[in-house]
Amino acid sequence: MKSTTRGTLAAVVTGVAATVGAAVPAAAVGSVPVPVPLDGVSQSLNMEVPKVALDVPLLTPGAPDGPRYVTGRLVPDRTLPQLPLTGALPGADVRAPLPRVLGDDFDHVGVDAPASDLHTLAPGLSVDAPLTQPNPDNYGLPDLKLPQVGVLTPMLQTVPGADLGMGPGL
Repeated sequence: MKSTTRGTLAAVVTGVAATVGAAVPAAAVGSVPVPVPLDGVSQSLNMEVPKVALDVPLLTPGAPDGPRYVTGRLVPDRTLPQLPLTGALPGADVRAPLPRVLGDDFDHVGVDAPASDLHTLAPGLSVDAPLTQPNPDNYGLPDLKLPQVGVLTPMLQTVPGADLGMGPGL
């Protein structure tokens, strides 16, 4: 096996092991940190390259609030219940080298956008039949009424944030 093939295979195995190792504690947070390995590019080009780390979200479905019986309706309320999802928005941490005008050292400019919690509800549906409950005055037959259809609006709740900064060193 060539040394380049072995190096590539070692880099892939290292990346997979790092991702799997970070996935277990990150499952409680809602995102998995994924570092982007650019060290090989830095060494092959003999120059400073940006450092990048991403947060990939993990969406977790919750238990829907099921249909409820309402007096006076033939079909239960919330016929198609809303499905809650929790997770995180994708995050990123990017630090790029910024050469100093005088000297050989580098400063950095960076953007830190951490993964923020995300809570959503999928749209739902509430319908009612065009009949009423059996009417004893009408020999037990139901009366006619206008059908009712309602769409339960989706919900999205999050507080995203980001920091932009400069500093010494990389």
